[in-house]
Amino acid sequence: MTDQPDELLPTTRRALLHRIAVAQAEGRTPSLAAGVVRDGQLVWSGARSMVDGHAPTPDVQYRIGSLTKTFVAVLVLRLRDEGLLDLADQLARHLPGTPADDATIAQLLAHTAGLAAETPGPWWERTDGSLRPGLDDLLEPGAAVKHPAGRLHHYSNPGYALLGALVERLRGEPWGEVLRREVLAPLGMDRTTVLPEHPHAGGFAVHPWADVMLPEPLTDTGLMGPAGQLWSTVADLARWAAFLAAGDDKVLAADTLAEMRRPATGPEDANWTSAYGLGLQLRRDEGRVLYGHTGSMPGFTAGLWVSEQDGLAAVALSNATTGANTSLLAAELIALTAEHEPRLPEPWRPLPEVDEELLALTGPWYWGTSAQALRLRADRALELTPLSGGARSSRFRAEPDGTWTGLDNYYAGETLRVVRAADGTVSHLDLGSFVLTREPYGPAAAVPGGVDPDGWQAF
Repeated sequence: MTDQPDELLPTTRRALLHRIAVAQAEGRTPSLAAGVVRDGQLVWSGARSMVDGHAPTPDVQYRIGSLTKTFVAVLVLRLRDEGLLDLADQLARHLPGTPADDATIAQLLAHTAGLAAETPGPWWERTDGSLRPGLDDLLEPGAAVKHPAGRLHHYSNPGYALLGALVERLRGEPWGEVLRREVLAPLGMDRTTVLPEHPHAGGFAVHPWADVMLPEPLTDTGLMGPAGQLWSTVADLARWAAFLAAGDDKVLAADTLAEMRRPATGPEDANWTSAYGLGLQLRRDEGRVLYGHTGSMPGFTAGLWVSEQDGLAAVALSNATTGANTSLLAAELIALTAEHEPRLPEPWRPLPEVDEELLALTGPWYWGTSAQALRLRADRALELTPLSGGARSSRFRAEPDGTWTGLDNYYAGETLRVVRAADGTVSHLDLGSFVLTREPYGPAAAVPGGVDPDGWQAF
């Protein structure tokens, strides 16, 4: 239950419409369509067109370019979650004989395999896939690797073509059909397709120095399809944004999606503005961290961002090769909505039940002289917060065996357990070998290395 209205306020809607009108006019794009998602629902959509009275509806398809990669990454993570592969596997284990045999699946997902950015030969985005009939045609033999694997982020379109081929090899059918059955159908995304279906926008190039246009070819890129072939709509991408935010157990669990949006390589400096996870781009914009992806193909650009802290997402689509910055526009639509209608916090509510033993664990604990506070949350979860400032809290998920697993920050993946004395009373907490006691260096506490028998002294 939420106190937010289902639809946006008129002032918010007007501000959003004004923003996309400016983007369409200044970007000189034949049409532009956009939408805002709040708490999983499309609460606003708008469009502008060069033809009066014929603005596209949220059901009109646009080509979404590299947003396709987010869908392919979900297919690969489904294979991992089913146990059919490990992200540390080399590609050759499942798809041998390509110029990227030594690349790991994780490196391909994160663009850290060091592979070439583009295919050899003609520009793949404007030429038919029949020009690249085999996997060997996607990368230049002997020159496929441009950087040492795992060292840096170097965007590679052929790398995602190989991931699509990997999906086909392990599923035994075309990646587009796998996507339709395993992802699109369960999410109700029946207007997302490999090839365009009416109604769809035509793609155009707009002359840089004159207000004239040229149609762009609508190509089937064949084996390169997983890098940028998909067509979709504002309405379908709103569903996709809602899925990326919350997950859906029919498709992919929320924990796996959280893994996808963690940066796979460290930012180059403290003032980073962009990063890349496992198939998801990250962007830092006006104090908020966004995740999603951008896309472009000849005749089209696309942007989709999700802001977890605001409970918002936005989509922007255009049908011009350049001009409208749909990536920036989608980020600005989130910022505008958050400014006009900031998210209301959930009301505080007490726990529905309490375990007295867990309640007794709450309060101050000490790692040496470092004071920590342990708090009880819903579903038997715990939160450990340093009281000295600077360090961030860590959340812990309760496990069936009576332990807890760290979910974030320094203790992510580490085990927290309660250690009891011979009489059954709590002796201390063990957190990945760190001992937390009820008082700092208590003389009777189980402190590694022992405690001076004279205790605390004045000098």
